[in-house]
Amino acid sequence: MATLGAYNKKHKVTVVGSGNWGSAIAKIVAENTKEHPDLFEEAVQMWVYEEELTVPPTSKHYDPGSKFSTQPHKLTRLINHFHENVKYLPGIALPSNITANPSLEESVHDSTILVFNLPHQFIGGLCDQMKDHILPYARGVSCIKGVSVDSEDVRLFSEIIGEKLGIYCGALSGANIANEVAQEKFSETTVAYDPPPMDSRNPSQNPTPKAGTPKGSTPSTSQLDLTAINEHRDTRGKTSKVKLIVPPADHPPIDHNLLKTLFHRPYFHVQVVSDVAGVSLGGALKNIVAIATGFVAGLGWGDNAKAAVMRVGLLEMVRFGRTFFANSVHAGTFTEESAGVADLITSCSGGRNYRCAKMSVERNISIGEVEREELNGQMLQGVSTAKDVYGFLKAREKEDEFPLLVGTYRILQGEVKVEDLPDLMVGKLKS
Repeated sequence: MATLGAYNKKHKVTVVGSGNWGSAIAKIVAENTKEHPDLFEEAVQMWVYEEELTVPPTSKHYDPGSKFSTQPHKLTRLINHFHENVKYLPGIALPSNITANPSLEESVHDSTILVFNLPHQFIGGLCDQMKDHILPYARGVSCIKGVSVDSEDVRLFSEIIGEKLGIYCGALSGANIANEVAQEKFSETTVAYDPPPMDSRNPSQNPTPKAGTPKGSTPSTSQLDLTAINEHRDTRGKTSKVKLIVPPADHPPIDHNLLKTLFHRPYFHVQVVSDVAGVSLGGALKNIVAIATGFVAGLGWGDNAKAAVMRVGLLEMVRFGRTFFANSVHAGTFTEESAGVADLITSCSGGRNYRCAKMSVERNISIGEVEREELNGQMLQGVSTAKDVYGFLKAREKEDEFPLLVGTYRILQGEVKVEDLPDLMVGKLKS
């Protein structure tokens, strides 16, 4: 395990983002940094996009005689005063070792582990803003679900972050509804992290053990100096554009054991794998399958039909990963991990994409109308992903290999009827 107590310095952790999922992850991280003072600094910074509000009447902290309930205050002040994100995660107590900070630059200062949890459209701007303020040897974990897809390429958010900041970044994803996790209802997640070669330690790079530390061989006994290598391969098996900086030897290595220690809780079980692409793709493609499942639910076809759609959808998720990320994707990531089959089941049982697709059929209206009525015009992730994935597949003439993903898009476009889905799934109705 990572708790050897042989290192002179501890990891400082920052959570970049403070929505409901960001606050829930910050809660988990802060609980674990406090429980493992040999590995982590106890204090956790949480970057907050600053806004002003009053404590709402529905909050347990509401007091008509208090200035916090009658006058607008900065959200960071409210979080730090009440130890609760009263806007985005109300009713959940946050550990006192979390500090909400409106300054991105101050939040990431001297942090060796950066946990990203924010809407994907803000990745570019925020990375540009923090680039000159992070440690050059920091490492990251992205909790941002999905991938960036267009006709040209499929890009992982973790690799976009890594390229922007010049660091290595893994991913966290799973069947994780933020409020349930925050309420400490049991769930699982998958952390994907493929440690770069230069992060491996050999005896010449290890710090001198502190007094009382057991001596003996370590798992890293090779005399090959991997820390001299600053290149690593991306999820496509190509040499990454990023030239990484070797982390100092006086910090515990950021490996699978350490990341499990950082994220695992009795109510939030963690499996750590190396398949970053598979974990990321699962969080995106399952939304398309959820829409298809919602369609058959809206027709009243029952659980058998939903199971059939989910089975075919899972197979196409695996095929997509193995086709376009053959050098790194493992089928087991989709069929065995929370980021795969479990997240698919959750999304196809009651997620927003499923519910809105079901409504569209029941009401005999388009998905766009449901988005306007139920989501104030916000586009469902499954709708945008279906469009982007279709464009990507069409550009490569691969539509016939993914009949469910393509068929779902065609239904959304009004080219075919929902009732045609069984034939679409087996490729009987060509474009």
